[in-house]
Amino acid sequence: MKELLDRILGLPRQQKIGILVGLIVALLALDFFFLYSPNSAEISKLTEENEKSRGEREKKKKEVANIPKLKEQMRQLDGMLKEAVAQLPDRKEIPDLLSGISTKVRESGLDILVFRPRGENLQEFYAEIPVDIVVRGPFHNMVIFFDEVGRLSRLVNLSNIEIKNPKPSGDQMIMEASTLATTFRFLDEAERASIAAARAAKDKAGKK
Repeated sequence: MKELLDRILGLPRQQKIGILVGLIVALLALDFFFLYSPNSAEISKLTEENEKSRGEREKKKKEVANIPKLKEQMRQLDGMLKEAVAQLPDRKEIPDLLSGISTKVRESGLDILVFRPRGENLQEFYAEIPVDIVVRGPFHNMVIFFDEVGRLSRLVNLSNIEIKNPKPSGDQMIMEASTLATTFRFLDEAERASIAAARAAKDKAGKK
């Protein structure tokens, strides 16, 4: 071994550098084959898990950053729901609402010829309450009545408006107007449960 070292030390400087570089390359190769290569699969797995954890961490950071925005959206939706509920009366308020509509007719200077509520049309979460209305009076007064109904705090839709039988009376034209006024109410929990059960039974019967 000593002779080999003496021989190497006796070589020219350029050759000694070449031998040193070769030894370094050999050591790196040994390190790769004996240390890195057997553990490369484990290293790849750990690297992949690290990237996954980093991605999940970034996702959670974004979710946390969105919490104030989501809370604001929930607050707005809650306000919209309360506003919608405020426009739909419950069952006990319906008679007062219908009485209020008939009062609007008289206050507008019109005569009521027909004011006939129909049966409720039940939907999944609400009920439609249609009312046939026929009034008589000056056209201008009818416009006032329609406008007043549109300004009610409760939701009332006027549809199928038909004007007929115009007759002059002094300096005014008296006519009849028929319309379908529809208001709505939220169903209570028992009513919703009953409708859901009826639909489930119908679907079950249809599958037989």
